[in-house]
Amino acid sequence: MTLMDSLAADSRPWAFLRRLLAKAGLSGRGLVIAAPMLWLLVFFLVPFLVVTKIALSELVIASPPYAPMIEWTKGGELIVKLNFGNFQFLFSEPLYLNAYLGSIKFAAISTLIALLIAYPMAYLIARSGERTRNVLLMLVILPFWTSFLLRVYAWIGFLKGNGVVNNVLMSVGIIHDPIVMLQTDFAVYLGIVYTYLPFMILPLYANLVKLEDDLLEASADLGARPFMTFLTITLPLSLPGIIAGSMLVFIPAVGEFVIPALLGGPDTLMIGRILWDEFFSNRDWPVASSVAIIMVVALVFPIMIMRSAQDRMEEKAK
Repeated sequence: MTLMDSLAADSRPWAFLRRLLAKAGLSGRGLVIAAPMLWLLVFFLVPFLVVTKIALSELVIASPPYAPMIEWTKGGELIVKLNFGNFQFLFSEPLYLNAYLGSIKFAAISTLIALLIAYPMAYLIARSGERTRNVLLMLVILPFWTSFLLRVYAWIGFLKGNGVVNNVLMSVGIIHDPIVMLQTDFAVYLGIVYTYLPFMILPLYANLVKLEDDLLEASADLGARPFMTFLTITLPLSLPGIIAGSMLVFIPAVGEFVIPALLGGPDTLMIGRILWDEFFSNRDWPVASSVAIIMVVALVFPIMIMRSAQDRMEEKAK
């Protein structure tokens, strides 16, 4: 009898809980799956339903600034009020469509740049010795030890007119006047790529480190050049890591608010800034909730497609 079995036998509450979970069909694998499902239910589904309820409400000058969805009349009748006008307003106003398209553009280009930078870095780490590999991985994870807000805010000191970059370039005579880098699209791309680059490197490394050297040696023995070996073996086998890293970068980048607010200009239009303005400046919670729901729904389908493609690739690799 193991220690856990003896504790379970001696503890009546634990035995009662085990019998209760067994009657509910939660034992073994079902119990393991129930924990993350409960987490998603409490911290994703319930908040999503609350946001949906607010999106289907009407704006009122009150606290909270939206009308209740369910009301009881004096005669005891139940009245359910569903207001779909917020969604109609979003599709009729070009501002929100431009914000969605702008967010997708920034996220897609940033994901592509991050992939081009992260792939050779992940390949180098995966092909390094074990001791060197641990050091390189620590350097990749090291930025997470600092606050996200401080890391983004530090770029202001580098990119501003009298910042580090302009001062160095002017001191060596490359430029004579400061380059405008802060509050531009370039600064937003730089901030997003810098912030989310580790999220691209780590999935790629986890995939590339499992690549067997025998495959590369066999390709070389058959006369394939290194570049052809990369295109025919390394790249196809690393596609699951590419998809995973792209999702980890693209999804949060679409709803990014801090980076465009600190590094972008007034014309940098992203949906995160629209959400902030609607919630805190306009106090239009129903419209803001509608914006959030459309963004979630618009992201769910591409994520499902990419996840399905990733599963098929992993099955073929097996």
